[in-house]
Amino acid sequence: MLKRRTILASLFAVTCSASAFAQFTGPSVQGAPSSVADALNLRVGTYVTLEGNITAHLRGDYFQFSEGNAQIRVEIPAATFGGRQVSPQTRVRIMGEVDQSNAGRYIWVKSLNLL
Repeated sequence: MLKRRTILASLFAVTCSASAFAQFTGPSVQGAPSSVADALNLRVGTYVTLEGNITAHLRGDYFQFSEGNAQIRVEIPAATFGGRQVSPQTRVRIMGEVDQSNAGRYIWVKSLNLL
């Protein structure tokens, strides 16, 4: 009986660990490359990827983001910055979700990469 439980436990462990090595190769929710103009017109909850510069700090976690042609407010939690220094001259790629508040549309940034 003990031997049978040991074998079953081993098989269960192997099965669980095998699924941890799986890699998804389908479409991603990170969002296709977009423009600020697109983001201003997409439905709330849509994921977008934008490249440009964070040009100003507005308040708290809110910043102004510009791609050169247009600008949008973005919410970037401190943890998303990951301790990296970003100036208005630093080109970044942000990935996030279009959201809406009383102040209008903005991007809730989930990932920030320096370019």
